[in-house]
Amino acid sequence: MPPSKTKYKRVVLKISGEALMGDLGFGIDPEVNASIARQIKEVKAAGVQIAVVIGGGNIFRGLAAASAGMDRSTADYMGMLATMLNGLALQDALERVSVHTRVLTAIEMRELAELYIRRRAVRHLEKGRVVIFVCGTGNPYFTTDTAAALRATEIDADLILKATKVDGVYSSDPVKNKKAKKFDKLTYIQVLNKKLKVMDATAVSLCMDNDLPIVVFNIKKKGNIKKAVTGGNIGTLIT
Repeated sequence: MPPSKTKYKRVVLKISGEALMGDLGFGIDPEVNASIARQIKEVKAAGVQIAVVIGGGNIFRGLAAASAGMDRSTADYMGMLATMLNGLALQDALERVSVHTRVLTAIEMRELAELYIRRRAVRHLEKGRVVIFVCGTGNPYFTTDTAAALRATEIDADLILKATKVDGVYSSDPVKNKKAKKFDKLTYIQVLNKKLKVMDATAVSLCMDNDLPIVVFNIKKKGNIKKAVTGGNIGTLIT
């Protein structure tokens, strides 16, 4: 597909740790990891600059640990370290399919990744590399959804692609409630007022303040990332 058919020039893909887990109860499913890498390669080949913000819930969930009595800051930092593991795994999968990749971390780990600097991230994208942002914002009490909104704003992205296990935003959990209603389009205010569990309120507010659209889609279906960046009718659009 020639670059002229893409709707967006630069996008941020937000992948949860749970998405990498696939149907496993813990860790990273190699087949899912490889499938995501192939989809990213497909988007990059279309002429789109793509950055990835990755979660760590498949390895450690800071909020869950905090609710069990662990110090919240300590638990969140542990969760940030889990995102590094996922980022390195995705980098390996991308480079196996010949996609040049850089991992940028909000917490300095010189032996593993480059420290995040906005200008450096933008330059990598301009050179045609896929950038993987890990360790969230580098601060406790902020989710990787907020990190995705922040990084997308900083690098002047046109869109956030929020990858999930379902095909959009529903009025309630479609797995538990078969009568849940799917929304094709929503405004930021509707998401906040209805308390829809798409992204946390901080992330949605940041996107609203910077007029940054979000597409929520099912990453389990192959080709959906490409469909989203070409403006296809997919998932739920939040503007």
